[in-house]
Amino acid sequence: MERKAIIGVVPLYDEKRESIWMLPGYLDGIYEAGGIPMILPLHAGEAELRRLDANIDGYLLTGGHDVNPELYGAEKSPSCGAVCESRDLLETMLYRIAGGTDKPVLGICRGIQLLNVLHGGTLYQDLPEEFRTERTLDHHMTPPYDRTVHEVLLEKNTPLYDLLGQERLAVNSYHHQGVKELGGGLAVMAAAEDGLVEGIYAPDRKFVWGIQWHPEFIYQKDEASRKIFRAFVRACV
Repeated sequence: MERKAIIGVVPLYDEKRESIWMLPGYLDGIYEAGGIPMILPLHAGEAELRRLDANIDGYLLTGGHDVNPELYGAEKSPSCGAVCESRDLLETMLYRIAGGTDKPVLGICRGIQLLNVLHGGTLYQDLPEEFRTERTLDHHMTPPYDRTVHEVLLEKNTPLYDLLGQERLAVNSYHHQGVKELGGGLAVMAAAEDGLVEGIYAPDRKFVWGIQWHPEFIYQKDEASRKIFRAFVRACV
């Protein structure tokens, strides 16, 4: 029997309730793909994370708070949302630890943004205010989230294109920030029709992917989302 990969999942945090929580789609998507999800502690130190890392095969960076603009050398604008410094610190440590042994990392929504920042890139703090093109899309959909609202164009000769075998992919979209300047050591896998980067990867790593849309909301009815979870879990085995 093939050993199942254990995936460390970054928790979500609710300030109003002062509680750690999780969207079941992240866990179910990993479990359906053959992995074992494990929610990580929010306030662990690096030594504790390294101890946990001995039993973890890969990491999922979830959605949630805006990334603190201080991490990419910018002042926080009035349109930037709430930040969670505990998450910024946790994920920074996790990415450094994962990089030491080239463990796979998948970043979703906030996750793609944080990966870009950790590679020296920058973000649009608020797309409606800062990102304008001839065909600007609405990237902040209303519920339900298990439906598609726009397409992304997949770059050929990238892992995502090779996985899905198609040039266009319909996705859901629920974010108000996005990749601005691409970080060093990263390449684009997908972009929205308005030019916003929505998929990135690190070519020199075994598996470091970031996607801006939300497969955790749509994987039950979307084969492409299931394939992304499966590719991540396979890389972790």
